[in-house]
Amino acid sequence: MILGIGTDLCNIERIQGTLDRFGERFVNRVFTETERRKAERRRDTAGTYAKRWAAKEACSKALGTGLRMGIAWRDMAVSNLRTGQPVMHVTGWAADRLGQMTPDGHEAIIHVTLTDDHPWAQAFVVIEARPRGSA
Repeated sequence: MILGIGTDLCNIERIQGTLDRFGERFVNRVFTETERRKAERRRDTAGTYAKRWAAKEACSKALGTGLRMGIAWRDMAVSNLRTGQPVMHVTGWAADRLGQMTPDGHEAIIHVTLTDDHPWAQAFVVIEARPRGSA
């Protein structure tokens, strides 16, 4: 069953302006070490950060809270499988909220997809509850 859906559209040039203005202060406040390493290895650093920003916004919407109610930016993190597929991890209050949303006997699976077409980055998140033990 679907527990939540969220999407966000982010302007890459706005993220670049924020990086230019606030630099490490912004990056350290919003992104995990894994996300920072990924972005800094990419030629389009701002685009990589923008997609992850959009994913965090989309995830917070799928959790039904938006970025309020105690969810911190770094409570949501995007990494990639070897295939390149993005994966969302939640910790802290976001993980607590996910646990509250998930019916007994089910496990929550967060699906995330990212895309960009300069100057836009977009993310879409679906949170699924799957009965434990099913594939």
